Amino acid sequence: MTALDFTPAPGAAPLPRMVLAQAGAEVRAILRNGEQLLLTLIIPVLLLTGFSLAPLIDIGGGSRVDFLAPGVLALAVMSTAFTGQAIATGFERRYGVLKRLGATPLSRAGLMLAKTLAVLAVEALQVVVIVAVALALGWRPQGSFLGAALLVLLGTAAFSGLGLLMAGVLRAEATLAAANLVYLVLLGAGGVVFPLSKFPEGLRSALELLPISALTGGLRAVLRDGAALPLGALAVLAVWAVLTLGLASRTFRWE
Repeated sequence: MTALDFTPAPGAAPLPRMVLAQAGAEVRAILRNGEQLLLTLIIPVLLLTGFSLAPLIDIGGGSRVDFLAPGVLALAVMSTAFTGQAIATGFERRYGVLKRLGATPLSRAGLMLAKTLAVLAVEALQVVVIVAVALALGWRPQGSFLGAALLVLLGTAAFSGLGLLMAGVLRAEATLAAANLVYLVLLGAGGVVFPLSKFPEGLRSALELLPISALTGGLRAVLRDGAALPLGALAVLAVWAVLTLGLASRTFRWE
């Protein structure tokens, strides 16, 4: 009879398993946080429903829900990839969570990958909920869903870089205030619920270079107008992604 070997065999789990476990923990933390749920789901759904049903804005003709749905999808991406991630990461650094995670077998690259997967998972939930509400309100999307997905991925990269950049250089309290302020400013000036055509021409040209304006305009061009890939919007988002992620990698402080 072969003897059983009870010798301890310590060692780290495979990287994919560690990344998935950390991503699951990140998703659960987001969904259990009332403020995060307010930003990621409740506010976008309320904006979509309220502005679609009530004639509160002049969109210059056409269906209000057709105009609003792409903008609300862009807002959902910003709320998760930028606002929520910036605030959560800032406080994780302040309370030493990132420092402790850095002492585990999970590498920093693995941690960032897990955070990225968590953001994408929450965004997938947001898309399902928002699209379901929009369809119930009469939205009939057109165009290429692959094109829309590419815009969302680039928008996620751009907003993630911006969020990590802010969380890496500011204190947690300053990050909380700044992220919420930027969220409100971009909500009002990014073409989400108010058409950029309502702004003066000179200001409109500057606003179109914002990542939220590029994402909103690109999604609207694809899903409402049935356009091909909006290269201008993709270029703006790509530039923001490269710049913010590059700066975040150089300036981010883990402790």
